[in-house]
Amino acid sequence: MTRTASIDRKTNETEISLTVNLDGTGQSSIKTGVGFFDHMLELFTRHAAIDLTIEANGDLHVDAHHTVEDVGICLGMAVKEALGDKKGIRRYGHFTLPMDESLVTAAIDLSGRCHVVFGASFPSSKIGEFDTELVEEFWRGFAGNALCNLHILLHHGSNSHHISEAIFKGVARSFRMAIESDDRMTGIPSTKGSL
Repeated sequence: MTRTASIDRKTNETEISLTVNLDGTGQSSIKTGVGFFDHMLELFTRHAAIDLTIEANGDLHVDAHHTVEDVGICLGMAVKEALGDKKGIRRYGHFTLPMDESLVTAAIDLSGRCHVVFGASFPSSKIGEFDTELVEEFWRGFAGNALCNLHILLHHGSNSHHISEAIFKGVARSFRMAIESDDRMTGIPSTKGSL
């Protein structure tokens, strides 16, 4: 069974088409109009070993906030749909990732409940034209719609680009672990019987 989903979402602020294949090979086609964000999504796709296509048109004349947040919402919606009943997955994933001077731990639980702990700060307010506060907004949008627990902890780091990259790669690797099949888990990985 192929774990894929497509989301088309249009608001007064953004218009987004997104397709995800959770059993992909890390291929991506990302066009959001926000260069640094595209870069983060491309490396997320590669390290999560999923395939991801995104076409986003947003009110970038205002700023990138709506585009970044709404892409997170759409990705979360697509992941939730693609996972289905979650039978046979690991459910949990965690990874500690070094990126030069930065070190980030990410942990995820595909629990069917949303909770985000974002324990990272950035030494600068911007990376080029990209507002660093949007990193947290993206992951909150994602977790709120994927219905997962997501914890992100920056242990140390002094370069905002490296910190952001460590976060996206760390979440990607923990997500990859969580969505993998577990040969010893034949049913839904919960004593409740559903997630």
